[in-house]
Amino acid sequence: MLELYNAAQSTCSQKVRLTLAEKRLDFVEHKLKLFQNDQLKHEYLKLNPNGVVPTLVDGGEPVIDSSVIMEYLDEVYPSPTLTPSDYKRRARMRAWMRYFEEVPTVAVRFPSYNAAFARHFEGMADDEFKALAKSKPLRDRFLGEMNKGKGFSLERLRQAEESIRKTAVRMEGVLAQNAYLLGEELTLADLCVLPSFVRMEDLGYEFLWKDSPGTVAWLARVKSRPSFGKAFYSGSLLSEQYPGIRDEHQTKRAALLASPAM
Repeated sequence: MLELYNAAQSTCSQKVRLTLAEKRLDFVEHKLKLFQNDQLKHEYLKLNPNGVVPTLVDGGEPVIDSSVIMEYLDEVYPSPTLTPSDYKRRARMRAWMRYFEEVPTVAVRFPSYNAAFARHFEGMADDEFKALAKSKPLRDRFLGEMNKGKGFSLERLRQAEESIRKTAVRMEGVLAQNAYLLGEELTLADLCVLPSFVRMEDLGYEFLWKDSPGTVAWLARVKSRPSFGKAFYSGSLLSEQYPGIRDEHQTKRAALLASPAM
């Protein structure tokens, strides 16, 4: 029996849910409440010492890291496959996935925290917030960099936007001529990056790729697949959990950009 410990709004969890949906695999879902620190509880840390979601448990054995889980599922449950059979194309798929882990997956965290998540820390005392940051096994430095009242700096937001823009440009080089990143068939590479684009779109950043028609068409194409509705169920978008967040965030962004300090 497959069990998935995850959170609805987590982009890394969404990658795995997309994979499970595409492969039509049944699983038991355990929804963790991240801002109640379910992921830092002792029983969960025994499964995933990194204290992040998602974690897949297959026959009692935990598998951690979202991209590792995606490849694990495609190897252990090979039909339908989401990995090219050709070695060179498989290498290209993995190169895409590593790039996505290094660039857009990291980038979306900064606007996400500023728009939605930082509000959960505003009422904390400074010492309490610092203790929380230090308690994160994997994200201690990331959270420690954030101003608990204001979020991340404008410089960090600009870097995040540039990372997404750079990703769209790189993808456009392929998607201008192909339906998916490895050709005419969907692979794990497409599922790996999709949640990052959905998150940025949800926060009002689609202008970053509006001049990349192949990427625009790809996004619409992947979102039209049945797996999207299954993986992005109600509550998976930040705009569903925080009504009005898109306009609120873009208004704040515009004000920062117009600041005399700039």
